[in-house]
Amino acid sequence: MNVIIVTIQLVAAGLTLLILADMIVSFALAPWHPFRRTLDSWTAPMLAPIRRVLPPIGMLDFSPAVLVILIQLAKEVLVTLVRSLGS
Repeated sequence: MNVIIVTIQLVAAGLTLLILADMIVSFALAPWHPFRRTLDSWTAPMLAPIRRVLPPIGMLDFSPAVLVILIQLAKEVLVTLVRSLGS
């Protein structure tokens, strides 16, 4: 069971880092830069449903923050579920 829990935690951490990197890179690189386009292609499918419900407020886009919170919430639920199944 520990392998499953560690895997869940690593996937959640990886997704969180990917989203944070995309946020930082969006301030530093032009939209057509290949690295930024690659990051955007990975994060856009996860952010699109949130952006449909929560549009940008002025110049601020809160969808990455919402996605990070949802990832952390899903991680906690899954880890709790796996721990309860293992005992």
